[in-house]
Amino acid sequence: MSRLNFLFKAERAYVSLLDVEVVLRKVGRNARMHVAGHLTRPPQKGSVIVIEFDDGLHEYVTTPVERVLRLAGGHAYYIDTANSRYRLDVRSHESVLTEL
Repeated sequence: MSRLNFLFKAERAYVSLLDVEVVLRKVGRNARMHVAGHLTRPPQKGSVIVIEFDDGLHEYVTTPVERVLRLAGGHAYYIDTANSRYRLDVRSHESVLTEL
């Protein structure tokens, strides 16, 4: 499955099959920066990474992704964007039912 998060409509509700909780850490000079929340779509070349915070009102958006590298045998990714480098750690996958 190439996508980490996708929805399908079932009567009057959307079912998120993989609600992905992640931690995004900056690699390099500003290594202290980290963001925890829910990934809205999988990291793909050319698109931005959007992480929603738990409050549902705020989100963190990166610049467009240039390269995604996955560590073998784990749930960690190294991501190069136009301006920065990040490590994305996947914390949990859960099925969630969201009402309209």
